[in-house]
Amino acid sequence: MIGKIAWKNMWFKPLNTVLSIVLLTASVAIISLLILLQKQFEKQFSSNIEGVDLVIGAKGSPLQLILSSVYQMDAPTGNINYGKAKVWMKHPFVKTAIPLAFGDNYRGFKIVGTTEDYLKKYDAKIESGTLFVKNFEVVVGSEVAQKLNLKLGDTFLSSHGDAEAGEVHEEHPYVVKGIASATGKVIDNLILSNIESVWAMHHHEEEAATTEEHHHEEVHNHDEVHNHDEDHEITAVLIKFKNKMGFVLWPRLIAQNTDMQAASPAIEINRLFSLFGIGLVALQYLAYGIMLISGISIFIALYNTLKERKYEFALMRVSGASRLQLLLLVLFESILLCIVGFIFGTLIGRLGLYYISTSTEADYKMSFNPFEIAFKEEGILFLITIFVGIIAALLPALKAYRLNISKTLSHA
Repeated sequence: MIGKIAWKNMWFKPLNTVLSIVLLTASVAIISLLILLQKQFEKQFSSNIEGVDLVIGAKGSPLQLILSSVYQMDAPTGNINYGKAKVWMKHPFVKTAIPLAFGDNYRGFKIVGTTEDYLKKYDAKIESGTLFVKNFEVVVGSEVAQKLNLKLGDTFLSSHGDAEAGEVHEEHPYVVKGIASATGKVIDNLILSNIESVWAMHHHEEEAATTEEHHHEEVHNHDEVHNHDEDHEITAVLIKFKNKMGFVLWPRLIAQNTDMQAASPAIEINRLFSLFGIGLVALQYLAYGIMLISGISIFIALYNTLKERKYEFALMRVSGASRLQLLLLVLFESILLCIVGFIFGTLIGRLGLYYISTSTEADYKMSFNPFEIAFKEEGILFLITIFVGIIAALLPALKAYRLNISKTLSHA
């Protein structure tokens, strides 16, 4: 009964109610969006650096090296000599060393030359087909297979560089040999081949000018000329140590003694989180400021409405309503406003995350799940919203509780 009366009372002054709901919705939407964005952003970044202690690559920005090599989100800092990199890859401190070679893309999805260890690092299994063995055989990530409708045995031509509209390499078609299982990590959006395919594409183009028969043999037979690894270049190496001393010593040793650099994903991503966090905190303060304004708006609306409805409340008291029921009625009206604002806010926050996800999906191949529920964080947000409603309604509710029936009716 109280709920029904409170709902009707909410719309006694519709403009005031709408203003309060809009302000609450805006604040909850911003905070809800930030909660989901930060949680999923950190989860995705943290899950992709598991098993990588250092990344060796060309000198330049350490963060750029990490973003390009671990997350495939930036242009590489350059290439490094494979022979020089191998010296470090075969060091006794090293547990695993995964070489990466970039160069081409297919319809915006990067083609990465690497080894089987890259799939193992992300716990990606070959869901159908087999691993790449020969040159120009590829394993495609689950998202690539789904979005481009690639199937086993399909062939395609790559474009040079990261740009989808780059020069097309018509002389070397790739063939899909395997499709990887979904992992929820960066590998889902990649096309993987052996490193020799990348070298053949960019360093042996004169071989592509041979007869059609020779071309056929090159695609379907392993190219023996690539045994001379030292003459070739790769983009980066993902290092996991047996001995953590390498983590401490190598960045300085590599910087001083080679033309390469060694960057720590953990350090660089923590730095990125701290920069990202400053912006999130500022937006959260803004959102809580809007919520405070909405609380003031609810207080003013209830206080002003109470003046106009004091005769109605007096008649309710005469009809048998208790003081406590009047207090609860005003409180419940405010709480109802907050619940409506919270529901709309969380829905709009998720709608915002969906649009952000479509943008990051197109630009960085990183998606966010708008349907995820952060029970703990959003539960706390709900309690804060209700608390704001209770505080806003406290004074008007006490005023209704202390209403003098005879005095009010005598002035009617």
